[in-house]
Parts: sequence; structure tokens; C-alpha cells
Amino acid sequence: MQLHKIPKIKHTNTNNFFLLAGPCAIESEEMALQIAEKIVKITGKLEIPFIFKGSFKKANRSRIDSFTGIGDEKALKILQKVSETFDVPTVTDIHEVSDAEMAAQFVDVLQIPAFLVRQTDLVVAAAKTGKVVNLKKGQFMSPESMKHAVTKVTDCDNEQVLITDRGTMFGYQDMIVDFRGIPTMKQYAPVVLDVTHSLQQPNQSAGVTGGRPEMISTIARAGIATGADGIFIETHFDPANAKSDGANMLNLNLLEKLLTDLVAIRKTILTL
Repeated sequence: MQLHKIPKIKHTNTNNFFLLAGPCAIESEEMALQIAEKIVKITGKLEIPFIFKGSFKKANRSRIDSFTGIGDEKALKILQKVSETFDVPTVTDIHEVSDAEMAAQFVDVLQIPAFLVRQTDLVVAAAKTGKVVNLKKGQFMSPESMKHAVTKVTDCDNEQVLITDRGTMFGYQDMIVDFRGIPTMKQYAPVVLDVTHSLQQPNQSAGVTGGRPEMISTIARAGIATGADGIFIETHFDPANAKSDGANMLNLNLLEKLLTDLVAIRKTILTL
């Protein structure tokens, strides 16, 4: 898939990786615009194609009293405003067949969550919107098995498909990234490495997901070195007080240094 097929994406440096980044969930218009503005400045400076990410709702929480969103249409309209304000494409995840058509009216990329990527009806519904479909590899799936998920999209006459690796279950409460999967899955579609979700530690004793954000740089560097086409990072200006997944998000103030390092690694790899 060529990046220019994603509406509004800017890629003056076609040799660079692309970035999906933003908060875990849309908490308010102010927070979304604040985060987007910062990332747009950084990615513009570094010539990194950028897609703003934000979940319009969180349907896979560990506890029933966890934050799930501010209202579906309200959050989707905020994503649309981000796109219009900064002239960048946006991505959000969907959880039900009915979400596909609704979200497609507001965003450019529909993301299938890892736990749902084998749900044929959901994948097909996303594909039939004609939008770019980002398939997150199930924590329980091999890289090779993602070929079948990709085929479900392309069989719907939609060639605009991405694969995002977000780690594989390692025991009951930890994730591990098998970097051998990146070149394997690149045979089927462009591959994104979801750095922050790969560092999740789900279902901790309090019913709140934990994480290891201190390892973000390590995982991201390895992803670029092993050929990832894109990087996925959830980021927030105040992770400790974020309403969802704050434990594994990157502090927004650290993003520019990380991306600068990744660009340098990418340039080095391309010269080998």
C-alpha cells in the first residue's frame, strides 16, 4: 500500500517510517488538539508521515467502572476536527460491525483491535467502507496467520490494509515482541510496530493494566532496525492522569527525542 492513498498524509521524505500516534482515548477536544498540535510540529520538522490516533470509545476495559469514552459521536467529531485543523489523517479502533459505517464518516483509517482481528464480520465491515484498515495482530496469533486477516480485506476489493504488531502473550500478564514477525508480515502488507501496547502488563491485581514505559525507546529502536514500516505510539502530556492506559503511554515531552533517534537509525539502516 502506498502512503499517498491515505488522505492528507504528508511524506516529503518517502524513505522515512510513518507514525500513528496520539492519546489512548479521546478525553476532550482541548486535550486532543493540544496533543495533535505538538505531534504535528515534531513530525513536520523530522519529515515523518503522521496519522493522529485516538479511540472514540474503549470497549475492552478490565473493570466495569473503567473510563470508556465521552460519547461516540462527540469523540468522532473531535477526531474530525483534529483532521481538519491540522490537515492530517486520523485512525480510531472499532469494536462492532455497526461502528464501521459510523466511524468511517469521520476518520481515514479504521483499526481492528487485536482481540477482534479474527472476527470476520467486523473485518469485512471495515473493508467495505473503502477506508484504510489497520489490523492489529492478535496476541494469540502467529505472524503467518495474519495473512488470512489481510486476505479478508483484499477479498472485499480493498487493497488498503496495514498490519500492526502489538506483542505476543508471554505468560498470563506480560507481552513480548518477536521481531522475526516484522519481515514475515511484510510479505502480506506494510507493518507497524505498536510500541506502547507491546509493553502492557494486562489484568494486574487491581484490575488496571500496567506497563513498562521505560522500555519504549528500546522496543521502538529495535522495530526500526528490523524493518518496520511504521511506528505506533500512544502519548499524553500527563500519562499519570490519563483516563486510559496511562501506565504504558509515552510522555509527550519525550516524543521528539525518541523520533529523532528513530530517524537516525532508519537512515543508517537504509545505507547498509
